[in-house]
Amino acid sequence: MNLLLCGNYKVFDGALSELISITNKTDETITCYIFTMDVSRIKPDYTCITDEQIDFLNEVVKSKKTDNKVIKIDITDLYEQEFGKCKNENAYCTPYTLLRLLADLIPEIPDKLLYLDIDMMAADDISKLYNIDISEYEYAAVKEKYGHWFISPDYINAGMLLLNMKKIKETKLLEKARDLIKNTKMLFADQDAIYRSTTKKLLLPRIYNEQGSFKRKDTVICHFAKRLLLLPYPRIENYKQWHVEQVHKVLKCHMFDKDLDEYLELKNKFENKIERKAIV
Repeated sequence: MNLLLCGNYKVFDGALSELISITNKTDETITCYIFTMDVSRIKPDYTCITDEQIDFLNEVVKSKKTDNKVIKIDITDLYEQEFGKCKNENAYCTPYTLLRLLADLIPEIPDKLLYLDIDMMAADDISKLYNIDISEYEYAAVKEKYGHWFISPDYINAGMLLLNMKKIKETKLLEKARDLIKNTKMLFADQDAIYRSTTKKLLLPRIYNEQGSFKRKDTVICHFAKRLLLLPYPRIENYKQWHVEQVHKVLKCHMFDKDLDEYLELKNKFENKIERKAIV
């Protein structure tokens, strides 16, 4: 199974917890590509995920199955060429959300690819999702929790995209999306661009991108997305899986306790390793 994650060095906690949850629940081999870049010209924190972080993630996934691997792909130059200082560079999220729109330009990317946002956890074997037949579609996705009410009935949440890269190259979906990003200011830049550029998509049940419910027993992918709450007062909650205390106390979510215990243990191991290296 070929996975794609995107981000800077700050996505390490998300990548670690997410990959633990995935590899704990499948017997399939995974290859996880991580697109990254240095755009510290925008913000000092916008630097690549480090080689030390990638090496540790590799160590973790290989401890589950020796054929598993994590591959870092620095696409700074390609990003600057395609999106540097474009209309949507400072959209609602970081510019790292735009990186998946470059997947068709990366030679080593395979024909089938599961893109996941960094704030997701596998509650079940993701092969149930990955093995869905999308040969006639550009991608499969789940409706956006709020957007399908307020934007369009078939509006998608792009946090999970099961991508048919062969079909995408034929229809030029990502090429069209890139043109929109460069020329048209959009509220939900990357997501809007994908939605507007789609020729044919497969809509999947919410179990494959559950946005906000942490108690459904049939969930395959759980998305720790922003939640709009109206009671006892209107507010937005944005707790991620690595905010373990809030996951337990506020979200009342315990379905990932085993994974998160392992995450905390391994994160501590990594931090101690980096500290020892710094001392030497």
